Amino acid sequence: MKLQIIKIAGLLIFMSLGFAMQGISQAKKPTLMVVPSDVWCNMHGFMTTFDNQGTKEKVPDYKRAFQESSDLIAVVAKINGLMAKRGFPLKNMESVIKSLAGESAEDAMLTSKGGAGVSESPVDKLKKVAKADIIIQLTWDVLTSGPKKSVRYVLQGLDSYTDKQVATAEGTGNPSFTAETAVLLEEAVVDKMDNFSASLQTYFDDLFANGREITIRIKKFDSWSGDLEKEYGGKELNEIIDDWMKANTLKGRFSTTDATENMMFFEQVRIPLYDASGNAIDARGFTRKLQKFLSSPPYAITNKLMTKGLGQATIVLGDK
Repeated sequence: MKLQIIKIAGLLIFMSLGFAMQGISQAKKPTLMVVPSDVWCNMHGFMTTFDNQGTKEKVPDYKRAFQESSDLIAVVAKINGLMAKRGFPLKNMESVIKSLAGESAEDAMLTSKGGAGVSESPVDKLKKVAKADIIIQLTWDVLTSGPKKSVRYVLQGLDSYTDKQVATAEGTGNPSFTAETAVLLEEAVVDKMDNFSASLQTYFDDLFANGREITIRIKKFDSWSGDLEKEYGGKELNEIIDDWMKANTLKGRFSTTDATENMMFFEQVRIPLYDASGNAIDARGFTRKLQKFLSSPPYAITNKLMTKGLGQATIVLGDK
């Protein structure tokens, strides 16, 4: 009898450990996208300009880079492979660019839009379509010493919502006779990838527990007769918006950086990573709820929602 009890207890412990390990193996991982850095694109002549409300800005021409650089395709594929082996879901940048072109969205990417001071760069547009949690920005160059070559590289993990750097790896590989850049890069980075991956996961786990960060701006059109000090039921509109933020942010976490009768600016606004259906929530999805709240009675304020990338949203009150 005792032997049977011991066997049952052992089986229960084994099953518990199995379920625990299964939970660990199924832990949610961030979605990644590997992107050549601005520095690399500039070094190799893959830049273009776009008109940001009258100001000319240089941005990477990713489409041309993937069309003309076989090294870029091979290197991105190699890093994608290394991250996939560690269980990270990946968005392939080349495929995202093709999707944009297929939808005739690229022309819109290169055209500045007017409106209340919000404009999206082509890079912001790309991030929004890809919806990757973290961008792995890659810079590398090939060093030559006689017949041998080596790769000097920098990998930066950037939160695609805030552009904060959350992980980094850099170094120079050992000289080799191989002529393939992708192989040289793999040899250089392979011993750094576990620590790099662990840093990405640690950061994502914190986001899962405490929410991701976005910024929200509230502005008003000059044509609107009201302002943020207008009272509704004995409360100023700025107080009403502040109360909404307290009730709807994750754990009530946000910072009111600035507030006047004409504008409010919220930073470090913590929102859940996913909605009830398991879909990722970005600044637009979260702020749309505030937009609808303000346009509904008793406020009934006509307003316009605009976004920049995944992590910035602006509501302009008083018109569309």
